[in-house]
Amino acid sequence: MASVPARQHALPAVETRAGALPRGAGWEAVVAGERPVLFKGAAADWPLVRAGQRSPREAADMLLATQSGAPVVVFRGAPEIQGRFFYTEALDGFNFVAAREPFAPVIEDLVAHLDEPAAPSLYIGSTDLQQFFPRLMETNGLDLAAIHPMLAEHPGLGSIWIGNRTIATCHYDAAHNIAVCAAGHRRFTLFPPEQAANLYPGPLEPTPGGQVVSMVDFAAPDFARFPRFAQALEAGQVADMAPGDVLVYPALWWHHVEALDGFNILVNYWWNAVPAHIDSPQGALLHALMSLRDRPASEKRAWAALFDYYVFGDAERPRAHLPAHAQGPLGPMDEPTARRLRALVQRKLQR
Repeated sequence: MASVPARQHALPAVETRAGALPRGAGWEAVVAGERPVLFKGAAADWPLVRAGQRSPREAADMLLATQSGAPVVVFRGAPEIQGRFFYTEALDGFNFVAAREPFAPVIEDLVAHLDEPAAPSLYIGSTDLQQFFPRLMETNGLDLAAIHPMLAEHPGLGSIWIGNRTIATCHYDAAHNIAVCAAGHRRFTLFPPEQAANLYPGPLEPTPGGQVVSMVDFAAPDFARFPRFAQALEAGQVADMAPGDVLVYPALWWHHVEALDGFNILVNYWWNAVPAHIDSPQGALLHALMSLRDRPASEKRAWAALFDYYVFGDAERPRAHLPAHAQGPLGPMDEPTARRLRALVQRKLQR
């Protein structure tokens, strides 16, 4: 497995439990804890996990047998990037190329370079299981509905990640995550959301993989350029994953993900316990940049008070003194109300 800086390796481990994922009230307690939890061996009985433990070839053959035949998005980088898919030095592009390619030649390319210490960096990232590997989950997968009804009511997006020794640079996702290490070993380094400023987020666009990433090179942190990264490390946690391990962590936690072997597979499920008509907060953040950030400080403080009142505080407070028929969007958010608000926002944006 790849080595990591001593400082990073010294970070405390996330909470670790043995055995299967909890169900019912136990799952609710994990979610309510709002912190990462590693479940050792929770997916050890997956046929894909067992195949990968025997050999990468067997795991690759299982993927080949269950693929749909649709081309996948492949990221390729020179050996010199050492698996870190990132920007160019001048931030005027990326240090890799991405293209749609047939799956079979890509997986054969990956297996062919298994034992090369300076193999080109290659990975297939965030690929929809239902679309690209429709038969894989017939025998491999988590019974989400059995874990908790919330996971059946709000089913998450199931994805697969396949590659060699690659790095998903530290970023956050807007959804909760259930990540299954299906082959190879992985290391997640995680930070709570309030560490965002200490992680030095990069440009909002373009991004290497769709999400804002930290500008810090975790393998060789430049503390002169990024001094507050030392504070982030004080709050960081590490999850070292072996095949069959399952990591559960909350939305908006920053995570730096290292695939440590020559052949690695991760299966993950993103989920949010909110109805489908609830929009992504990322759109609100972008609109706030346009409408609020550059206003005078006194106005920003006033708007912060209004946001606390209407959005971030107790939802009952703004409507408690109004009769139900007069509450409008202050009342419980249902699909018709969401449609009306969305139309109102669109009209304002088109002015």
